[in-house]
Formats: sequence, C-alpha cells, structure tokens
Amino acid sequence: MALWIQAQQLQGDALLQMQSLYGQHFPIEVRHYLAQWLEAQPWDAIDLENQQEEFKAKRLLDGLIQELQKKAEHQMGEDGFLLKIKLGHYATQLKSSYDPCPLELVRCVKHILYTEQRLVQEASNASSPGSGPVDGTPQKYQQINQTFEELRVMTQDTENDLRKLQHSQEYFIIQYQESLRIQAQLSSLASIPPAERVQRESGLQSRKSTLEVWLTREANTLQKYRQELAEKHQRTLALLRKQQTVIIDDELIQWKRRQQLAGNGGPSEGGLDILQAWCEKLADMIWQNRQQIRRVEHLTQQLPIPGPTEELLTELNGIVTDIISALVTSTFIIEKQPPQVLKTQTKFSATVRLLVGGKLNVHMNPPQVKATIISEQQAKALLKNENTRNDSSGEILNNNCVMEYHQTTGTLSAHFRTMSLKRIKRSDRRGAESVTEEKFTVLFESQFSVGGNELVFHVKTLSLPVVVIVHGSQDNNATATVLWDNAFSEPGRVPFVVPDKVLWPQLCEALNMKYKSEVQSDRGLSEDNLVFLAQKAFSSSSNNPEDYCNMTISWSQFNRESLPGRNFTFWQWFDGVIELMKKHLKSHWNDGAILGFLNKQQAQDMLMSKPNGTFLLRFSDSEIGGITIAWVAENPNKAERMVWNLMPFTTKDFSIRSLADRISDLNHLLFLYPNQPKEEVFSRYCTPPNSKAVGDGYVKPEIKQVVKVENDPMLDTEGEFDLEETMDMARQVEEFLRQPMETQWSVFPRFSPAP
Repeated sequence: MALWIQAQQLQGDALLQMQSLYGQHFPIEVRHYLAQWLEAQPWDAIDLENQQEEFKAKRLLDGLIQELQKKAEHQMGEDGFLLKIKLGHYATQLKSSYDPCPLELVRCVKHILYTEQRLVQEASNASSPGSGPVDGTPQKYQQINQTFEELRVMTQDTENDLRKLQHSQEYFIIQYQESLRIQAQLSSLASIPPAERVQRESGLQSRKSTLEVWLTREANTLQKYRQELAEKHQRTLALLRKQQTVIIDDELIQWKRRQQLAGNGGPSEGGLDILQAWCEKLADMIWQNRQQIRRVEHLTQQLPIPGPTEELLTELNGIVTDIISALVTSTFIIEKQPPQVLKTQTKFSATVRLLVGGKLNVHMNPPQVKATIISEQQAKALLKNENTRNDSSGEILNNNCVMEYHQTTGTLSAHFRTMSLKRIKRSDRRGAESVTEEKFTVLFESQFSVGGNELVFHVKTLSLPVVVIVHGSQDNNATATVLWDNAFSEPGRVPFVVPDKVLWPQLCEALNMKYKSEVQSDRGLSEDNLVFLAQKAFSSSSNNPEDYCNMTISWSQFNRESLPGRNFTFWQWFDGVIELMKKHLKSHWNDGAILGFLNKQQAQDMLMSKPNGTFLLRFSDSEIGGITIAWVAENPNKAERMVWNLMPFTTKDFSIRSLADRISDLNHLLFLYPNQPKEEVFSRYCTPPNSKAVGDGYVKPEIKQVVKVENDPMLDTEGEFDLEETMDMARQVEEFLRQPMETQWSVFPRFSPAP
C-alpha cells in the first residue's frame, strides 16, 4: 500500500499520467480499495509469455474478485450502499473481461504498478537527487520493461485499428458492389415498357445517389483511417528503434565490454538470458508491426484510394526492414571468445549465438557458420564494406559448424570445439613492431532466413583481437599486446586502434585486475606496490603517489623498450612476478607473507630497525620471475650489523624445494618482518620429514637449503649469496634420485659401491 500512498501525492503531469492508467479495463476505485492486497501479490512471478502459467493468473483473478466482493459486503450506511453496488458491478465487469484471458489481467496490473513506480521514482529523484529505485530493481531495467509495456499497448492498439479498418473496408466493398448491381439494373431498364421503366428508374436512381454519397464519404473515412494507422505505426516504429538502441547500443555493448575486460581478469561478463529476453521481445514486436504494415498494404492494393498513404506505407516498410535487419545482425554475437593468444597447431574452441534465433524460427532451417582468420587491415576493409571475399590470413581446420537450437534454454548457437590454426600469413610490420604486436581476428559469418525466406540476412561478427604465436617463448609479449588492447580500446573503434599512451592510473587498474585474476587473490596491488611499479616504469625516485597521477606511459615504455640497465621490459618483469606467484607462492601472497614490491634500499631501511634474524621477501630487480630473501644480521668480518640478500630464487628453484622448506632450512632466519616468528607463518606449508623406509627398505634422502655466512667464498661484497653452485648440485642430486637404480651409480661413479 506504500506505493499507492505515494502515487496519490503525485502532482501536475505525473498525476495526469497516473490517472490515465485507469478506466473501464481497470477502475481506479479497485486500485484504491484493494491497494494493500494488489501490492502484496506476486505479479512479477508470472511469465506472461508462458501459457502454462495461466492457472496462476486465474488464481489471482479469482482472488481479486473475492476481495472486491468481500469489500462490497462490508459497506454500511447510505454512502456505503452506493459503493457496495459499484464494487459489486466492478467485480462482475472484471470477471467478464478477464475470465477468458486471465494473463491479460496480470499484464494490466503489472503495467499499472510499473508505471506508478516510475512516476513516483521520478518525482522522488526530482526532490532528492541520488535516491534509488522504489524497489530493488535497477531503474534502467524498470525503464526498459516499462517501454516494452508501452510498445505492447501501442501494437495492440494498431492491431485493433487494423481490424476496424479491415471490417470497414469489407463493408465498403459490399456496398460498392451493391452500387455496381444497381448500375447494372439501370442499364437493363431499356428493354422494359416506358411506364414501368420510369417508376423503377426513379427508385434505383435514388438508391444509387444515396449510395454514392455514402461511398464518397466512406472512401474519405477509409483514407483517414489508413493515414491515422500509418501515423500510429510511425510512432510505434520510432519507439521500437529507440528501445532497440538502448538494448543493442547500450546494454549489449556493455556486455561485450565486460567480456573484453574479463580477458584481462575482470569479473565475468555475466549471462545473456536477460539480453536474449529483451531481444526476443523486440523481434516479436517488430515482426508483429511488420505483419500489420503488410496487411495494410494488402488492403490498399485490394481497394486503391488516391492519397499519400501508399508512399507512407512504402517508407514504413523500409523502416521496419531496417530495424529487424539491425536487430538480427547485431545479435549474432560471440558468446565464448577464441583465445586471444593463439598458438598454431593447437586446438581451440569458440561459441557463437544468435539472440533472436528461437523467436524468428531461424532454427527451422539450421544455418551453418564459418570461421576465418583475417588481419587487422582486412578487418578494416570489411567494416568499410570493401570487397574482401575469400580473403584470409591463414587456414583454420574444422572451421564450419551448424547452429543448434537448444529447446530447454531457447538458445540458437554454434559451438566450435576442435578448431586449429594450421598456418598464418603475416603482413609487413611497421618500424619496431614485432610479430607479437600484430593483431588478427577470427571472422564468423553465416546466412539466416527469416519468415519463410521472406528476408535473408548475411551476418558477420569479429572476435576480440588475436595475437598468433608459434612458440611458447612468445606468449609473454603476446599477452602484453592483448592486455593493452583489452584495457584501452573503445567501443566502435576502427580495428584495432588503441592509444599509444595512457594515464598511469589507467594502467595501474589494468595491472591490478590482471594480477588478482592470475594469482587468484583478493589481495591486489596496494598503493605502495603501485608506487614501486611507477618508480620502475619511469625510473623515478619519488614516493608520492600524487606525482604519478597525471603521468602518461607509452606502449614503448610498457613493453618495447628495456628498463635502464636491464635486458627486459617493464611488462616482462611484471609478468615474471605473476608467473612466479601463481605457480609457487600464491598462498604466501594471500597470507601477506610476501611484501614483494620493494627495492634493495627500501628493504634495508625497513630491516635495520629490527632485531637480528628478521627477514622479508622481495621481488628481484635484476632477474625476471625472481624473489629474494633479505635479512638483518651481524657482519662476521666487521663489528656491525648489515642486511644480507640471497641470490634470487626462480620457478626452477621452487620446483626442487618450496619456499617454506627453504626458509625452514635457514636457521638464521627467525622473524618475518615486522615481528612474526617464521614457524607461525610457514610451518603449515613445510614438507613433513620423511624418516620411514620406502618400498625397497631404503630411507629416501632429502635436499636442504644451506647458506654459510662465515668465511664463505660465495658471499659478495654487497652481502649477496651466490647460490648457483649449490643449486646446480641440488639439481644434479634431484635428477640423480629420479633415475632408475641401475643407472644412478653411472652418473656418480665416485659413489659406486665396491665390487
């Protein structure tokens, strides 16, 4: 009842709009006296397109009649007597109107409640900007649903007018034929006697004159009906086009953008069920209006009456064909994109879908979809409608697939399961551009017949940009190209234009999204982490985040030019960190055990104020995908404390022995910065000691991390330990232990047993 109370407070035009919702189809008195009951019923739970739910609608209709009768019975007094009669009359009237079609009652009440909600919300927003919808439904969705209801009412109105026009025209033709019959009778009077002829001729002429006056007047009326109907169709098509623009150019484009960002690790783009439902409603209403216009054309041809209607109908036919063409071609989409880094000779999959396939019965003649790989230049030419027939930049195996209709979901889609790029033809590259910067796209195309071959559409859709590689070593740079394109491309661009420079905060957002997705962590990059990355990208020493807010970073700085003093780019270093984390250190990052994004000087400043044995983990500046342990301890050669740094560990090292085991092995590491005992942080990840005999009765040997501090020749002057020698031996031992017993001693002959 809260909604009705608010609706009664509407003023001006909003109040008039609210009042116009009511009439004989649903009296406003029923809304007023049954407000609480009406607002409490599950109108939205009934699917108006599902005839099987008619029994639910019938229950609501019966409930409404009972409530009205109950309300009428409780009226007392003189005024109550009149209201009792009126409410009883409304109960009979509503039962008579909606008993044959109870779903129409649901449609009517939903329309009323939706409109009231919209009017109340608009009034509320005008007085207090920023407030949310009356209920939990997004206002945008409410507006779309409201527009569909308006379109339904308009389409039903033109259908009613069309029937009236048809009946009027049929009666006109009957009367016109009657006039022809009278004319024939007049012509036949010449053969009868004059006296009789005069008498009969007078009567026939009178009837003919009266009929001709009526026919003239009725012809003008029919022309007026046609003109008014055509103008109504104009308004309906204008609203249909506007609604289609909202759904296709706003909602579907936003879904595609979310799909693109999901390629960078963003949230899932979400399902297509709501979009498909909207597109199917559009298709249904467009087709209904098209059929109505065709019927008007048929009536016009059946009874030509001079006037502007014929020209207007031709225009309407062109408009409705354009609208449905735009709908079909725009709703042929890629539901599951092919991989954006595509390796030759490797299987991959993709799924395309037509959102209006079920509604337009495209599946009655299942179309075939073909996939072709084309270059960036070919994609540009395609969008300019230049002739690119049979042009491709490679050969895809298993690139044809028939679309299948899935009855349970009502979806029409083609699932390419085992495509493979056999070969690729590259274009001439520009300047410093490498093969991993060259973009291709997979073109999906098909042909759909609609309305029993009345309309045939050739449809095409392009995948997100694809970078083709032939070796895994190219994956890193190809991923950089894809990440930059996904993050910074704009809707409606020329393929595949992206800005050469972007603001640093924009790149930070993309890097954070990618990092969290790959490491599968809710712990993203902190402001301090991003400052560290900015220092690396710009060779800056500033610790102030504000200094980087308006700075731009170019593609060359991102992944073409090497960092100062290094042989790798900014992205290659960052991607190395991601690979290390997701393969070996994910749990430690999620626990907060890895600070990571620190340079050597920052680590030293942090550790020197802590007790000996305090350590932290930071990513190596000098090696891709490396992490080092820095700790504070006494310098055995001098009477002072200093910070030591182990040579970086990489993925190769952690495949032999885990980080937790290595830290456990090193007894001089006591506290994880700032003050956590290392056992509390790492012990649950350590490998349990294996002291039991295995299979053949032997005890399995173990590898342990050892670092010698005193007089160790591997200690450099900067307090770094070179573990290459010890790690090489560890790898040899690991390989030795993996070999069959009979070949182990041949590898290490000095350990061979005595004969």
